[in-house]
Amino acid sequence: MTETLRRTAPAALRCEGLVHVYREADTDVAALRGIDLVVEEGQRIALLGPSGSGKSTLMAIVAGILRPSAGRVVVFGTDIGRAKERELAHVRRSTLGLMLQGASTNLLLHEDSDANLAWALRGAERGDVRLGRRVLRSSDLHRDRRPVSAMSPSEQQIVALAVAMAGRPRLLVADEPTSQLDDASRDHLLDVLVETASAEGTATLIVTHDEQVAARMQRMIHLRDGRIGEEASDRGRFAVVGADGSVQLPAELRDRWPAGSFVSVAETAPGELVLNLQRDEVTP
Repeated sequence: MTETLRRTAPAALRCEGLVHVYREADTDVAALRGIDLVVEEGQRIALLGPSGSGKSTLMAIVAGILRPSAGRVVVFGTDIGRAKERELAHVRRSTLGLMLQGASTNLLLHEDSDANLAWALRGAERGDVRLGRRVLRSSDLHRDRRPVSAMSPSEQQIVALAVAMAGRPRLLVADEPTSQLDDASRDHLLDVLVETASAEGTATLIVTHDEQVAARMQRMIHLRDGRIGEEASDRGRFAVVGADGSVQLPAELRDRWPAGSFVSVAETAPGELVLNLQRDEVTP
């Protein structure tokens, strides 16, 4: 573990120089290009970005499903990228709650909600079935004996949230939990998620395309081309300087300042830069 990690109290999540490269058609493709991110205990974070931006890859690495090619991803002091399978199993039992895409990924479809809670709590070190039932009660599902396969998509997602939270995770990781829901169902699920996570002090990392979902989180991280380009919170919306000194343009400027444009950069005062687009042809 680096000196920085040793000196700092364990955060819920700490990514340092995170890189992930995969092979496609005999070509190396960089899904993540040096992610630096800290999520403090109890914070709610949304990861946004277009398809291919790297947000689902980042989620899978945080969840221990993928191993990073380089860099570190540390969850409450455990280096997930270098952890052995036994350590990963311990983290999943004691620290992580997962809501992956699709009910069949998270749930036993042929069982009812109670049986799914019992299945989720096998071996859990911090589990509490009462917390899972409290989530189910928010939608009157705590006495529902239908198999999950007979439930609506919104009901299935409530059961998936109950299963994820029953283990009393310190970090909840959710991949597009509202993508199949209408607006009313989406808002209800978010109400339950935010209320439960806040009451339990659970840090939350949600991957989403939906700005309405992101707005319910405390920080919104915008990924583009495998890098963090912008972050928004109650302090405002800011571009993020990359490790190589790069700064991504706001989305509304990209069409007017296309890739390959020449830009002059001048510091006009401490902490103040002026960028000017060179409109005349420049010959290197």
